[in-house]
Amino acid sequence: MKKLLLSAVCGLALCGSAVAQDVTLRASHQWPGGKGDVRDEMVQLIGKELEKADVGLALQVFPGESLFKAKDQWGAVTKGQVDITAFPLDYASGRHPAFSATLMPGLVGNHERAARLNDSPFMDAIKAEVDKAGAIVLSDAWLAGGFVSSTQCVTSPDTAKGQVLRAAGPAFEEMLVGAGSSISSMPSSEIYTGMQQNVLTGANTSSGSLISYRIYELAKCLTAPGENALWFMYEPILMSKRSFDRLNEEQQKAVMAAGQAAEDYFAGEAKKLDAELIEVYKKNGVEVVEMSKEDYDAWLQIAKETSYKNFAEKVPNGQKLIDDALAVE
Repeated sequence: MKKLLLSAVCGLALCGSAVAQDVTLRASHQWPGGKGDVRDEMVQLIGKELEKADVGLALQVFPGESLFKAKDQWGAVTKGQVDITAFPLDYASGRHPAFSATLMPGLVGNHERAARLNDSPFMDAIKAEVDKAGAIVLSDAWLAGGFVSSTQCVTSPDTAKGQVLRAAGPAFEEMLVGAGSSISSMPSSEIYTGMQQNVLTGANTSSGSLISYRIYELAKCLTAPGENALWFMYEPILMSKRSFDRLNEEQQKAVMAAGQAAEDYFAGEAKKLDAELIEVYKKNGVEVVEMSKEDYDAWLQIAKETSYKNFAEKVPNGQKLIDDALAVE
């Protein structure tokens, strides 16, 4: 995961006596805190690892958008207004169009392939863009996801026609529009309210969010990831370069080691999330289905004609990014 060289160089106006020895870092994310959401657990684990390292670092976690709204966290971490965030990278695709590749329909497919993508030229390019913007990746995390609907199960493209759906990013929005859906854009933290107020008939989002936000209370049907997972999203733990650079070398090493520990934890939990998703929804009386290979292929064909095509045409090096991702076996 880590190709970043640890640096003891401090940022502008932070050198000399300002180099931190006893520092409380602030972490922000959008998910409920202390409720078992894997992204919150990853951030909390980083705090525990820093405490064990005994290098003068502590971590204060602000969950549930209590410090910054979901999409505002990108600007906050790149500007150094917050030190660490768990962040769905596609949320920043308005500023960095290349990030749409991290939520491209059908580009990942399964957890094993997601793990292999982390050390590929595709992710090297994505992480270089993150670095250039002012952040570094502490932990890789790809979450599988699915669809929920209050009207009918979303399986083949025909079943999404006429529904008002929330999609996490432009690539999925373009594909869904291509299938005849209407779109209402919002972060995953607002899906519950959107469905409750009949602004949405359904949505797609990660397995973790489908559980954490209790969307099963409003859903009639869940399309679980299964063997044909159309939806995968990159949701890394990021740290501000400004914050990282103000730490001494020992602290920097501790932060990177804590990030690796969080990534290792996630790797063991990723598949469990999908199984838990199915269990929770069935327990709450929601119909659970999966896409067939024929359904998946039909969606992928629409994606190639819409989101893949638009990404290749509009994003610098867009076609190369797609090709590099597809080249990973």
